[in-house]
Amino acid sequence: MDKYSKIIKELHKETKDLFRNIRLIAFDFDGVFTDNFVYTDENGRETVKSSRLDGIGLNKLKIMNVNSIVLSSEINNVVLERSKKLGIECKNGLKNKSKELIQIARSLDVDLTQTSFMGNDINDIGCLKMVGLPIVVPDSHNDVFEYSKYVTTAKGGHGAVREVCDIIERLKQ
Repeated sequence: MDKYSKIIKELHKETKDLFRNIRLIAFDFDGVFTDNFVYTDENGRETVKSSRLDGIGLNKLKIMNVNSIVLSSEINNVVLERSKKLGIECKNGLKNKSKELIQIARSLDVDLTQTSFMGNDINDIGCLKMVGLPIVVPDSHNDVFEYSKYVTTAKGGHGAVREVCDIIERLKQ
């Protein structure tokens, strides 16, 4: 039995149904696409580490007509450039991610019960509380776990996004 078959087997029926019905997934960036560390050189230039696995997963979502977007409170070119490279829309510098997510879901005619948010920190709690399938990474801040219905096995920046995309793909087949 492969990794994802085991994960899916252990999911509650309700959680499986939530994954199957996802039409929109929004992601925080730092700590989800990255390992939540910032590397700063002597010139003040910041870099982050992310997993190349995530790109193929996001392409799978497109094929399945699952909308995806990055919502970040950070104002950082790294977020924009990585999102661009991954081919995913990005809204950054957001003061209120929840309000933005509601507007995006409405514009796509997607109910919040058919929406997932993947986050890792306390500024994600608003979004996690309002969606049908709130997801966090295992290295999240302790205060966000109570709002999740799924915790990835992969840490942020280590293929957590790909894990979620692969589970969605398998359950939609």
